[in-house]
Amino acid sequence: MIRALLARLGSLAAVMATVSFVTFGFVSLTPGDPAHTILREQRQSPPSEREVAAFRAEHGFDEPFVVRYFSWLGDAVRGDLGTSYYQSEPVTSLLVEHLPNTLELALAATAVALVVAVPLGVVSAVHHETWIDRTGQIAALVGVSMPNFWLGYLLILVCSLRLGVTPVSGAGTLSHLVLPAITLGTGMAAVITRLVRTSMLEVLEAEYVTAARSKGVRERLVVYKHALRNALVPVVTIVGLQFGFVLNGAVVVEVVFQRPGLGTLLVDAIFARDYPIVQGVVLVTAFAFVVTNQLVDLAYVALDPRIERGGGGDDRR
Repeated sequence: MIRALLARLGSLAAVMATVSFVTFGFVSLTPGDPAHTILREQRQSPPSEREVAAFRAEHGFDEPFVVRYFSWLGDAVRGDLGTSYYQSEPVTSLLVEHLPNTLELALAATAVALVVAVPLGVVSAVHHETWIDRTGQIAALVGVSMPNFWLGYLLILVCSLRLGVTPVSGAGTLSHLVLPAITLGTGMAAVITRLVRTSMLEVLEAEYVTAARSKGVRERLVVYKHALRNALVPVVTIVGLQFGFVLNGAVVVEVVFQRPGLGTLLVDAIFARDYPIVQGVVLVTAFAFVVTNQLVDLAYVALDPRIERGGGGDDRR
């Protein structure tokens, strides 16, 4: 157990080190001098060479890449992600301020996806090769094909501007969360629906399901008590992976609905060349993605203990 835990922590550290290096490298390779850009925006006039030199020295731009990277990495390990060039606030404080809105949106979108996808996938499998199944497959295909930004603007046009039932943008109330959660959760719901359907079709053909039916167990109990739990084992993995993608997709959705989360913070920082914020957002998002995957592995074992024992077979009960 201790060895497995150390292995997981080691893989987590390796992934985060790689992400930090790649992110810092790409930011450093960005064309243009951020000192000139930032000082020009702050002073509304071209900066002097002395001001540029002072800015570069203050933020370490005159140091070699390796020195700057390890200096930033050492501070990041201690929880110091630097200071925003424009807002002059610690990046950590800005992340703490904006992260709750992004997590709220990601969790709401995941809840919407599960509420829609699991029943739809089960019903499609139970009514295999009927009009119900084909309707569910078409709905899943449409959901996975629609871009988030297009669906978001469509929902704003219909629900906010035409019907006036939801706010156009912002955050703070449940009504502000409805449209962004539906927008972000639709694609995830489509993916999960197709997986639940496929997994249920496989489980419903298993021998223990046939045995339960032959004993006269009611079909509802066969589907929802015996088959569904085993069918959800692979779904847990895709839900965990999709949650990581949902965090990334929140960037687009937050911009569309002007929600004050990590997405809008990142986009504003990119346009402003506020590199400490860009690096901080990417690092936090990557950390959340990796931790989610680790939690998914643990949940996978909890649902199917044979995975931990290395067992196999189809005698799931």
